[in-house]
Amino acid sequence: MSNNHIYILSGLGVDQRVFSKIDFEGLHVTYIDWISPFPKESISEYAKRMSLQIMDDKPILVGLSFGGMMAMEIAKIIEVQKIVLLASAKNDRELPFLYRIIGTLKLNRIIPNALLKQHNIIVNYFFGISSREDKLMLKKILLDTDPIFLGWAINQILNWRNKEIPAPVIHIHGDKDRIIPTTKIKPTYLIENAGHFMTMTHAKEIEMLLKRVI
Repeated sequence: MSNNHIYILSGLGVDQRVFSKIDFEGLHVTYIDWISPFPKESISEYAKRMSLQIMDDKPILVGLSFGGMMAMEIAKIIEVQKIVLLASAKNDRELPFLYRIIGTLKLNRIIPNALLKQHNIIVNYFFGISSREDKLMLKKILLDTDPIFLGWAINQILNWRNKEIPAPVIHIHGDKDRIIPTTKIKPTYLIENAGHFMTMTHAKEIEMLLKRVI
């Protein structure tokens, strides 16, 4: 049994249900809950408040998607043993350049937050899901997501300017990820035919890798 304490940050618009197919038996796992952002709060200020949920010295942070970016920010504030990124990015250079353009032009502000919660065929395409079970799971999660948090988090992603790698990083990514494509990413492990929803669609592969690297 591992003595390391692992803190997991779920992705944007999703919660710990996306890890429901992964068996963490034998590992000390705590899920960090998203909190409501303050108006105009920066990602670094938010990360300071999120880090208050961490009660152990030198934890391992596992971050999915936006949770991975948040893990990078938290690791600048507290000392961590390592960061495991799932379908995420280590710095802003790994994100599509289009995101920076949208953020700079503030085009995301035009879209109502409630509209971002809509589940449709386009969302399924970008998340890389096809099974009825996964579509239903994503639909339920989006319905439960706070639209204010969603709008704030999307703005943080589009305007993220991280250059620092504050701790050792293990990066697990799917080669069919359409939200954060592999064009600019050099992952430690590349999972074949996996998209952005890979903790659900490729749970066993992720589980084996997590147990190996943790």
